Amino acid sequence: MLVLSRKAGETLVINGKIRVTVLKLRGKAVRLGIDAPKDIRVKREGMLRKEKPATAQTSSAVSASKP
Repeated sequence: MLVLSRKAGETLVINGKIRVTVLKLRGKAVRLGIDAPKDIRVKREGMLRKEKPATAQTSSAVSASKP
């Protein structure tokens, strides 16, 4: 894991395509702006955790319904 310190207004670039900018610092919270190509999905990790169980249930239901 790469650990960086950035100030508000500073940007880092990932793979020459994704730009992450620190927009605002407020106490322990950081507001980030992410600029990525439309073909790259950007999601919060918490949202991915919520999607996995639903996906697993869906594939189980599909498997169960097949003869």
